[in-house]
Amino acid sequence: MTGTEVEPPQAPADASGRGRFRAWLLEGLTAETAQHAGPHGTPSSEHRGHKWWRVMCLTGVDYFSTLGYQPGIAALAAGLLSPLATIVLIGLTLLGALPVYRRVAKESPHGEGSIRMLERLLSWWSGKIFVLILLGFAATDFIITITLSAADAAAHVEENPFAPHWLDGEHTWITLFLIALLGAVFLKGFREAIGVAVVLVGVYLTLNVVVLATAAWKVLTEPVQIDNWWDAATAEHSSPWVMVGVAVLVFPKLALGMSGFETGVAVMPQVKGGPNDTYENPAGRIRGTRRLLTTAAVIMSCFLLLSSLATTILIPQEEFEKGGEANGRALAYLAHDHLGEVFGTVYDVSTIAILWFAGASALAGLLNLVPRYLPRYGMAPQWTLAVRPLVLIFMAIAVFITLWFNADVDAQSGAYATGVLVLMLSAAFACTAAAKKAGQRKGMVGFGVITAVLAYTLVDNVVERPDGIRIAALFILAILITSFASRVHRAFELRTARVTFDDRAQQLIDEAAALGGPLRIIANEPQEHSTVEYREKEYSQREATFIPGGRPVLFLEVFIRDSSEFTADLEVKGDEKHGARRLRVESSVVPNAIAAVLLALRDRTGEVPHAYFNWTEGHPVSHLLRFLVFGDGEVAPVTREVLRRAEPDRERRPRVHVG
Repeated sequence: MTGTEVEPPQAPADASGRGRFRAWLLEGLTAETAQHAGPHGTPSSEHRGHKWWRVMCLTGVDYFSTLGYQPGIAALAAGLLSPLATIVLIGLTLLGALPVYRRVAKESPHGEGSIRMLERLLSWWSGKIFVLILLGFAATDFIITITLSAADAAAHVEENPFAPHWLDGEHTWITLFLIALLGAVFLKGFREAIGVAVVLVGVYLTLNVVVLATAAWKVLTEPVQIDNWWDAATAEHSSPWVMVGVAVLVFPKLALGMSGFETGVAVMPQVKGGPNDTYENPAGRIRGTRRLLTTAAVIMSCFLLLSSLATTILIPQEEFEKGGEANGRALAYLAHDHLGEVFGTVYDVSTIAILWFAGASALAGLLNLVPRYLPRYGMAPQWTLAVRPLVLIFMAIAVFITLWFNADVDAQSGAYATGVLVLMLSAAFACTAAAKKAGQRKGMVGFGVITAVLAYTLVDNVVERPDGIRIAALFILAILITSFASRVHRAFELRTARVTFDDRAQQLIDEAAALGGPLRIIANEPQEHSTVEYREKEYSQREATFIPGGRPVLFLEVFIRDSSEFTADLEVKGDEKHGARRLRVESSVVPNAIAAVLLALRDRTGEVPHAYFNWTEGHPVSHLLRFLVFGDGEVAPVTREVLRRAEPDRERRPRVHVG
């Protein structure tokens, strides 16, 4: 049996409109996971990648775009102590998140991120469920990135003095329009993303340098501004130590400033590697990604500190409140106030563009993650390997979230921070475990401390803003329910891409087939047996199912290795022991493996084989549960059902006999 590939449905020349729509919707459907049009997809084998700084701009549309709303959120969370809290955040970024994701880049260099590292730590169903939960938090992170960025972009549209008057009060509709526009781009095809990202990031950062340089000049030429800020801060807090303590306590609310690291490792396949890179050891790609992460973190840290100082000192605190002119757009407020409406409008357009494109980066991240895991687990239909159906699903979710939160940036920040922090915490924990496994005691302690700090940050954020964990819980519940429903629905698929036989197995098969007639296969329990037991098994099957006398039989035995896996290639090994000729194979599930081997035997010999089973004692419901969870159960009827679905032609379908 050769490897099978899922082909997109091909509409005939006179196909109906419905057929053409279906063909368009499933265009590009392939059995190879993670090969998508989005920028986070796995590049083709001839793809040479891009320079690391160009790919940094791709992840930067997510990371750097937080400057659009982060200073305002920091001012709301920490008030006059926003710069101190931002310094704490920068410390955690450079001394915590950056070392963690530099390690993730080394341990998981093919774009799977920290989720893949944790998947390797846990086996069987515990690993699958844990990954599904992490995917729920990742979905929270990326979906809220889309909705929050679009909402903030809408705020910049509304507040611009040149915006048409009919846009006043239409914040939610503007947000929904931007989300719909994002979906339309992906439905058409999302290519050349890196080139667009380089332009957007370059223009946006340049404009921010101008705004912050202007703000710094104003502060330096009017030092009374600093005195006023410091006097107000000391009036609220009794001593500098109290200020530091308050800053440490409130900095978890600023966690949005660390978003983008998971995206940074997700785009690794796009980074150009070295000439000696191999798939197993892409050393050049790892070095490039580490430069990407370090440079982005340093740039963002500088901008965060400067923007926090400038906005806190120069903008009245009441303007940060809901309804204030600086709410969700603090740097834009400075651009309009100090550089004029024309420059401010240019800044608004740049901010709107990069915030909108941050949603594109997040959506591409979802299109990268979901097909990497769910179809492989059998927990999503095959059509989820196509881009467009997933785009429609994610856009529908984004619309629902936007309406739920009324497109409010501040209201969504809690859910966003929860998703970001959970992914960072899981990455830190994975690095701790990896360092322990490698015997790196200092690394284990260092990553353990980072894990503890991130755990505190997450708990504080959840306690302060529980709506984030509620949103994440909804995503997790939806993923778990739909995933397991899909797994049950697909339980009777063949679930095998390719079946191969070793030399001894081929010899046994060919010798049995040379005698003429179909092969006679006895399904047998895989435990070690004696000569007497094999003879009794063969005798009972010949008596109960009327195997023709004198015809040779082959025993087929399936060993279960990990019943939580869904698809796998099968390698059938042959031997002769205890007077029995045996075909032995490892698989995650018994009946589906038997069905696949029977079809492979049919294709090899040209004859439809006959398989012989015993009935299994026990309750049918318990056997069904054993089949779904442990991969065995009542083997005979399930094997027959798998064969019925895999081979619609009765004349070519292997025969199943039960006695």
